[in-house]
Amino acid sequence: MCGLTGIFGSTERSEDELRKTVAGMTAALRHRGPDADGVWADGGMALGHSRLSILDLSPAGAQPMHSACGRFVIAFNGEIYNHLEIREKLSAAGAAPDWRGHSDTETLLAGITHWGLDETLKHAGGMFALALWDRSSRRLSLARDRMGEKPLYWGWAGTALVFGSELKAMRLHPDFPSGVCRAALAQYLQYAYVPAPRSIHPGVYKLEPGSILEVNQTPPSAPPKEPLRPGATFGSMSIRRYWSLNKMIETGSQTQFSDDNEAKSTLEQTLSAAIRRQMLADVPVGAFLSGGIDSSLIVALMQEQSSRPVRTFTVGFESEAFNEAPYAAAVARHLGTDHTEVIVTENEAREVIPYLPELYDEPFADSSQIPTHLVCRAARSQVTVALSGDAGDELFGGYNRYFWGPRIWRRLNRMPLSVRRPLGSLISAISVGAWDKIGALSGGAVSHPGQKAHKLAAALRDVRNLDDLYRSLVSEWPGQQMVRNLDHKPTSLLDDPLPDCLEDDPVGRMMAQDMRSYLPDDILCKVDRAAMGVSLETRVPFLDTDVLTLSARLPLEMKIRDGQGKWVLRQILYQHVPRELIERPKTGFSIPIGEWLRGPLREWAEDLLSPAALAKDNLLDPEPILAAWAEHLSGRRDLTQRLWIILMFQAWRQGQE
Repeated sequence: MCGLTGIFGSTERSEDELRKTVAGMTAALRHRGPDADGVWADGGMALGHSRLSILDLSPAGAQPMHSACGRFVIAFNGEIYNHLEIREKLSAAGAAPDWRGHSDTETLLAGITHWGLDETLKHAGGMFALALWDRSSRRLSLARDRMGEKPLYWGWAGTALVFGSELKAMRLHPDFPSGVCRAALAQYLQYAYVPAPRSIHPGVYKLEPGSILEVNQTPPSAPPKEPLRPGATFGSMSIRRYWSLNKMIETGSQTQFSDDNEAKSTLEQTLSAAIRRQMLADVPVGAFLSGGIDSSLIVALMQEQSSRPVRTFTVGFESEAFNEAPYAAAVARHLGTDHTEVIVTENEAREVIPYLPELYDEPFADSSQIPTHLVCRAARSQVTVALSGDAGDELFGGYNRYFWGPRIWRRLNRMPLSVRRPLGSLISAISVGAWDKIGALSGGAVSHPGQKAHKLAAALRDVRNLDDLYRSLVSEWPGQQMVRNLDHKPTSLLDDPLPDCLEDDPVGRMMAQDMRSYLPDDILCKVDRAAMGVSLETRVPFLDTDVLTLSARLPLEMKIRDGQGKWVLRQILYQHVPRELIERPKTGFSIPIGEWLRGPLREWAEDLLSPAALAKDNLLDPEPILAAWAEHLSGRRDLTQRLWIILMFQAWRQGQE
């Protein structure tokens, strides 16, 4: 894993100044690549690269790297797991160069020389972000992997185009915009993350997954009024998709499995092959293990293919109410892994909070970012690469909203809005604690039932269809109303059309929405920053190209059955781990932030939520925020997530001063 950055259309007076600027930007990414760094510049174009050596630890893997023909220069962040297969294809086509080493970056350059960029990326299975300079045509291409595992930002600093793996590197350009994009802020308040294609800064964007940005000769001197989307052009600049999630879902729907046993067998073989590829490295490899379905399955298939105990890691907490470490330990014992369990105190967990704005670079409010960073820190003490079970929920139907959202809507969609609104008020009149007790009496099948009941109550007041219900369930603040002087409703990938095959499949629509926004911009972002902050590479076998494609061929009843999600994953896992070690209510990576805000974090929170701090720059409407804070402190409602969103924005903004 690495970090990349660069400038095109430089305003620096000399090439030496350009190199110096890019060298400073590259140094800001040293946590992503502590092993080496490099800068290349030529005629107003410069690339920088910080390297975490995973494959080919020799100087032959150093970047920025030139193609054998000398035409292309690349800065690459990521891993191409099938790059040896690509080398075989190039050899069969008589297009293999005299290899200088065995890095996947060199393989990519050879493929690009022979096939071109688009075709090479279609061959490539892995996670990546890259910047490619064509010295012959003076064309810059930026590209990102299919599902957005690796980050890539781009935008304007003055009249120059700048890009990089993280915003902190781009901010070191002297002309980088320091303001807040109000449209991005509104979306952040709603979703707890900034969804692509925007970033928190005006004129600076996230490259969408599966896309290529191309700039010919000279970049435009100023950004467009709205984010550039795939299929659009802007002067010398254009964006196109080389891969489409919608198309994958449509194709999968036409070749669905009909036999349970065939589906299970094919998926296990495909996932095992993906894990085998992702275990390949010239450095120590391990895995995260929470004791849940996804991570347990990944570890079970790793251990099956390993000649020695797999190194596994989990983080636990002193409070039994939030500690899942015993579940992970039980699975580890059964599988025979070399298991490391780190128990952290509440003080140790809280010590991470001041570091979060720097770690995440823009406002980000998934509170599981704290334990995620702690487990990454524990893993990095022993390994350089860790496999994770992320994406299992989105691909195989694991979230609670997939079960009870459509079920409730079927009962309520015939009710007129005039009836649903008082029903929502009735649900919210019952306290969160009371709903939690009701949930416990019913078997505890749903985690945090009180919070979910109150969220549903709010949804019932306004939603008109199941798509509205989904949007409500994944939303917190009404962002457009909260941000002052916002003159239009911002859009994101969530507003794009969904595949036609999902027209009558409400659960499939939810899962597709999660795959194209929540997964890359929340889950994968969370893990990337948490891990790269300690120079740990994480890999996600469920997002292997073959596994991803296969997931689209599984009908809904093979994902959700008998009121449970991830049915097919469970069936595979039960062949390796006893059912009783796995089955328990889904809790996620929970920590008691709500309690901390009423106790040890109260002074910190009150400083950030003071009327003066909230009114700064006339960005936010303080009134509903202060009302939520008072209600949370009173104990009448648990508004942790809403308040955490505001606190993370305020802390980030304070860090920019």
